[in-house]
Order: sequence, then C-alpha cells, then structure tokens
Amino acid sequence: VQLQASGGGLVQAGGSLRLSCAASGRTFSSGTLAWFRQAPGKEREFVAAITWAGGSTYYADSVKGRFTISRDNAVNTVYLEMGPLKPEDTAVYYCAASIKGNAWSTPLFPYQFNYWGQGTLVTVSS
Repeated sequence: VQLQASGGGLVQAGGSLRLSCAASGRTFSSGTLAWFRQAPGKEREFVAAITWAGGSTYYADSVKGRFTISRDNAVNTVYLEMGPLKPEDTAVYYCAASIKGNAWSTPLFPYQFNYWGQGTLVTVSS
C-alpha cells in the first residue's frame, strides 16, 4: 500500500486548507484511513479517521467542529478539510491506513496503523 499526502502550505490563522491522501497498491473495500500530525518537539497525535466501507468518522477533541474528514471511494482518496485554522495546528500531517474497519475509540494511536504516507507540512501564522 502506498499513501501519497498533499495539500499542505502556509496559511494565516482563521484560514482553511484541504489535505488529500491518495491510496494505491490495493483496493480499499474495508479498513480505516486516518490523519495524524506531529509538531516540532512533540509526539505524533491523532487528528481524524474514517472507515472506508461505512464512512464512520472520528475526531480528536482539538479539531472537532473545525476539521472534516471525507473519502472518495472511486479514486481511493481521503480528504481533510481544515478550518478555521489556529497557530497550534502547525505540524507535519501524515495519512495512515489500517486494515481494520471496526469501530474505534478515540483517540487513535500510531501503532494501530499499518501503512504511512510521507508528511505534508501545514504552517499557520498568527
């Protein structure tokens, strides 16, 4: 499985960005795709996740109500709509995939995911 993340950039506080994660190498009929982020000097943390089959969504408390995760099964791509952004959202964002599509309890953890894409940097200026 290969995951390709894109869409990061520099944005002012209050602005919006959309990240994309394109999956290839296998067909996702089940499983879960998620976004994690890692700020300098901090551990990687859960942001949002979506199950591929049922579309159930999960969010970290810090982004609930501001971020929206969605998927397009036809093109094996997951999106993360972010906004309004805050300076504390600055981080490298990673997409990850798990073969498990069962119900999750938040927060999710990196060890629960089998496949990882490269990161995309999001910088929010104040």
